[in-house]
Amino acid sequence: MKPKQELKDLWTPVLPKSLSFSSIHQTACKVLHHHLPPLTLLAFRVPVISFEGLNESSRREEIIDEIREASQTWGFFQMINHGVPNCVMDNLLESVRQFHEQPKEVKIEWYSRDHGVRVRYFCNGDLFVSKAANWRDTIAFDFQNGPLSPEALPFICREAVSAYMEHVIKLREVVSELLSEALGLNRDYLKSIESMQSESLVCHYYPACPEPELTMGTTKHSDPSSLTFLLQDSSGGLQVLHQNHWIDVNPMHGALVANIGDFMQLITNDKFKSVEHRVLAGAIGPRVSAACFFYPSARQKFKPYGPLQEFISVQNPAIYREASISEYLAYYKVQGIGR
Repeated sequence: MKPKQELKDLWTPVLPKSLSFSSIHQTACKVLHHHLPPLTLLAFRVPVISFEGLNESSRREEIIDEIREASQTWGFFQMINHGVPNCVMDNLLESVRQFHEQPKEVKIEWYSRDHGVRVRYFCNGDLFVSKAANWRDTIAFDFQNGPLSPEALPFICREAVSAYMEHVIKLREVVSELLSEALGLNRDYLKSIESMQSESLVCHYYPACPEPELTMGTTKHSDPSSLTFLLQDSSGGLQVLHQNHWIDVNPMHGALVANIGDFMQLITNDKFKSVEHRVLAGAIGPRVSAACFFYPSARQKFKPYGPLQEFISVQNPAIYREASISEYLAYYKVQGIGR
């Protein structure tokens, strides 16, 4: 899905050339560290959108406008007053921390490098294909083929994961409607095409790093999903690439970070942007986060998706060919983070 080079800013995600109609030569992959100055100026602050008053028509229109602007220009925004209780979010982060701080003899029963295992503990899932390793451990929960029984989850985080997923799935339905309206479509459009009706929860643990300048917590990448919700603790370190600068996504207690994924960029024909982001390694830790990725439903995983007809015209031809989420995820896994 590599976009036409002359139409893209440097911060646009690197998408597979095989899915693009462009045959223009693409730039080579960049090295791990990007010597771009991080900006923390208020002029470069990731948008924060409050969902308070969402059921009031006038406020709803304002929220839709804010989401449209953020999705077109940043690809990222922070959500507050979104309805997920703070205690549910705090409990998830704490349970993830507790899981990772168990003795290795306990964690090893969950260890797997098999992407087909629905609950698995691992380190650097793309270790053999990525250009650099990441300073983190991960436990991932795959809900794409349906719910997981409580017994399938580690006891130490069973209740917290179940409660969190119940709430974020409800929030996903709300945001799906808002994104549809922000695109000028019917409120239920994105749901009707099942563009983000399955989910996986990926929980990272970033230990304190003795030499953080030599590595990354997570190397730069864009998400393969349609949409991602990220819950992060107060440690900081998440940065988004905006106008050729790395911008801090400052932690806000009670906030959830939303970002547009590659598949959403595809179906909107670049109207909404999937942008690169990264996590810095830190001398102080641990840092804990939980990313919930939303994909097309499992029963549609082989369905070809392409730019929606509503976003194609003579002046704006389709940039991407059709591709299934199964095809794109296979590409993503082969390339690895930092592709």
